[in-house]
Amino acid sequence: MARASLACAWLALAIAATLPAAHAQTGNWPNKTVRVIVPLAPGGGNDIIARLFAALLTAEFGQQFIVDNRSGAGGTIGAEIAARANPDGYTLITVPASYAANAALYKLAYDPVKGIAPIGMITTGPLILTVHPSVQATHLKEFIALARAKPGALNFGSSGSGSFSHLAAELFRQMSRTEMVHVPYKSAGPALVDLLGGQIQMFFGSGPSTGGHIRAGRLRGLAVTTAKRSPALPDLPAIGELLPGYSADFWFGMWAPAGSPKAVISRLNQTLARILKQPDVLERLRTDSLEPVGSTPEEFARVIARDIATWSKVVRAGNIKVD
Repeated sequence: MARASLACAWLALAIAATLPAAHAQTGNWPNKTVRVIVPLAPGGGNDIIARLFAALLTAEFGQQFIVDNRSGAGGTIGAEIAARANPDGYTLITVPASYAANAALYKLAYDPVKGIAPIGMITTGPLILTVHPSVQATHLKEFIALARAKPGALNFGSSGSGSFSHLAAELFRQMSRTEMVHVPYKSAGPALVDLLGGQIQMFFGSGPSTGGHIRAGRLRGLAVTTAKRSPALPDLPAIGELLPGYSADFWFGMWAPAGSPKAVISRLNQTLARILKQPDVLERLRTDSLEPVGSTPEEFARVIARDIATWSKVVRAGNIKVD
């Protein structure tokens, strides 16, 4: 219910933030509906981001940007559909940070870097290393010491084997030289329920899913996964402050099929950057612990390549498999 309410709030924001239509300035594109593929199920963070920006782009260009959910295989099915689509500017896709991790986990039928036309990173934000209040650690250093003192005694949940929450926790485990038991769930929701109940002791959760419980004292936040402290969560240290080099940015971005018109890519990139400067959009994003990015296509491509290299090492070191 909370997720549905959040989605409605974001859509209401998109409608309220309607800008003067820019269709007269866009040349021949777009002159029909644009499909925005979401490679994951409805209701999640990627779906909410996609629907918000599809509504805002609709207002900008005067043509409908319609979300098309194509979930399955960790997002690789939808990504392959997008990569193989006609590169005419009428198929786009929004992807989360797990898009880069999939290159390390699946045998892909497309090149995740060279087989796409990056448009830009839209937002970035942290996951929060969250523990049950029964855990005898009030800060990150204590938690690492506890995990080292009791190998295998602590359980950490994830939203599935190979999910971003799993890989962020696995990178932490490897860099902190700790032994904990991974408990995979089908999604973040059941993992959070068991964390609240004390069946698992740790979970790397998003701000929207864990923030309210942390503020209410039902859970304890120890650190964030971004390279630096999150402006939305300034009291929580970055894991990298104690484990130099640790970084697991939870980003969302947009790309189109390789060969899509450069003019369309440029226009979309510039429009997204302008939207991300709107005060009401900024406020909405930061409420969910997200920061606007508005990168160039080239910068986004470098982030994807960097993260593929990072997660490939983590997957090999942890011998991580997906079903």
